[in-house]
Formats: sequence, structure tokens, C-alpha cells
Amino acid sequence: MRTASRFVIVIIFLGVVLGGIFGYKFMQFGQMKEMLSQPQPPAIISVTEATTENWQPAIKAVGSVEAINGIEVANEVPGVIESISFESGDTVKQGDVLVRLDAAIDEAALRTRRAEAQLAQQEFKRISDLLPRRAVSQSQYDEAKANYDAARARVNEAEAQLNKKVIKAPFDGKLGIRMVDQGQYIGTGTPIVEINMLHPIYVDYTLSEKYLPDVDQGYPVSVTVAAVPDRTFEGDVSAINTSVNPETRTVRIRAILNNEDNLLRPGMFATVQTGQPRDNEVVTLPREAISYNTYGNFVFVVEENDEGQLVVSRRSVTTGEVREGRASVTSGLESGETVVAKGLLRLRAGQRVEIQDESGQEASE
Repeated sequence: MRTASRFVIVIIFLGVVLGGIFGYKFMQFGQMKEMLSQPQPPAIISVTEATTENWQPAIKAVGSVEAINGIEVANEVPGVIESISFESGDTVKQGDVLVRLDAAIDEAALRTRRAEAQLAQQEFKRISDLLPRRAVSQSQYDEAKANYDAARARVNEAEAQLNKKVIKAPFDGKLGIRMVDQGQYIGTGTPIVEINMLHPIYVDYTLSEKYLPDVDQGYPVSVTVAAVPDRTFEGDVSAINTSVNPETRTVRIRAILNNEDNLLRPGMFATVQTGQPRDNEVVTLPREAISYNTYGNFVFVVEENDEGQLVVSRRSVTTGEVREGRASVTSGLESGETVVAKGLLRLRAGQRVEIQDESGQEASE
């Protein structure tokens, strides 16, 4: 009997405990349902407006920066370097002396040739004076003249040989790193220093043959390089190759750019945009106002619902070119429409929003 009473008491106790737990959970569920049924507070957003801009159409390509004149200065004759008249990185003018080779032997040879020429001249003058008096024959006169002409030619040859021992800058430009040392013997064709004319400068690039009707000499060109990401270099198309590469079906284009500050260097990789001589009206947005994904790009447009509240609607858009942080929208959006500027991932279609003004305060709905 006692055992049955205890069993009943335990059952009653468990029933009370479990009933309390279930009752508490039911109350919590009711409170949660009530909270979820309440409207969510509006999201605070910043907005921007789609605007119409005049953009000049451009054809994008990649190319390489090239110097108008750029070579490795080398010697035509062998010799020992007597003096070096430049430092690495110097800016030089055409004709500036860079290197002098030891020319003692060539100077001596020149003196010999000049002496021979002087003797030949005197002999020719003497025979020339005798010819009118018929004291010498015409053949003697001709031989003396030929000897004199040959002697003068040998002098010119010796002078030219001596001049090759002085190596000069072939054009205005900036020197690279010196590759020889004073006292060094250099054989014919030894690289001495690189020299490049940096202003103005070329950029060479290729375009598909289908763009040939859209490019002509004088068309504007904008160039950017990784070394100066915040700078755009302006120039013009200076030449278009007369043939199309039969393997790649591309044509080579050359543009000339201003490079007064020498920021562009030969060999740089360049992104090139070739402009067209007309303007197009395009609808643009800041790039961060557009969500780019695999299934299509979209924006959140801010609109008023039937109750006069601000809500966002998701709108698919087609985008085009991007310039200076703004993207063109070719379809899906009209100029003047207001869209969410940032934070698109935390929004959903139909959500209420409040616009934050520029001072950071919430604007009225």
C-alpha cells in the first residue's frame, strides 16, 4: 500500500514539473510569435541617384610603352676606355661626349697622313705651275693630281677612324646604368649604356580588325599603367599599320603621349582606351551601388508603397563600361531614380527603409 502511495505521489510530482515546463515553453513561444508578428523597424540606408552623363565611346585594349628612340650605345672600334664623361641616370643632349677611347695610335696615324697629304699637295702645285710651260707632260700632271686626291682621302679616313674613338649621345635622352669601367678594354659592339628618349613617348597596342573603321589618326587615347594607378596619360593615335596580322587578325596601332615628368618608361604594360569623335548619353551609378553576381546584376530602388512608406525593390540591370568608379547602366534603370548606395547584402525586396542624410542623421520617411 505504501509503495502504491509513493508511486502516485511521484507521478503527481512529475506531472506538476513537466506541466510547469510545458507551460513556460508555451508562454515563450507565444511571446516569440507576438514579436515576429510585429513589423520590423526600417533599415537605415544611404542613397544615390542615377544620373545622365555624356561619355565618349572608347575601345579598350592593352599594349606596351615604347621609346621614340631607344638603343644601347656601343662602340664601332675596339679600344681601351680612357675617360667616361657621364653618370648613370644622366640626362644628355645629342652630341654630348659619353666615352673616349685611347687614341694615341690613331692620332699618330693622322699626323702621318696629313704630312703625306701636304707633300702630295706641294708636288701637285709644282707640276701645275710647270704644265702651262709644257715643262711636264699631261700624264705627270694627272698622276700628281691623283696622288694628292688619294692623300686627302687617307687624311679623311684617319680623321673618321679617330672620331670613332669618341662615343657621343646619338640623340637627346635619359641614360640608364653604365655597363663599362674606365681602363676597360672593349671589343667592337660592346654595350656601354642604354639611352632612351622619354618625352614624348609611344604606346603600341593591337585591335581586332573589326575595329578598323572606328579608329583613325588623331583619335584621342587614354592610357593607364600599374606604376602610376591614379594617373591617366592623354595622347593621340599617330599611326595605324597598313596590314592586318593574318594569324591573329589584329592590326597594330601606335599612339604618342606627353611624358614631360618621365613617369612612363619603355616596356611598361599599358591599358589603352581609344576614344571616338562623338559623345553618348548614358545612365550611370557609383559602382558600389550595383550588386554583381553570376545570376545577373541588380540594384535596390527606393520607392513609396501604398501607405506612403519608403521601401526597396530589387531591380535587375544590365551594365556596361566602368569609368572612374561609375558604371554605365544600359537597361533596367532610368535617370533620376533613387537607389541604395551601399550595404545591398543586408536588404531584401519590400523592406522598409529610412534614408540617412549626409550628416549621418536619419531623415524622415
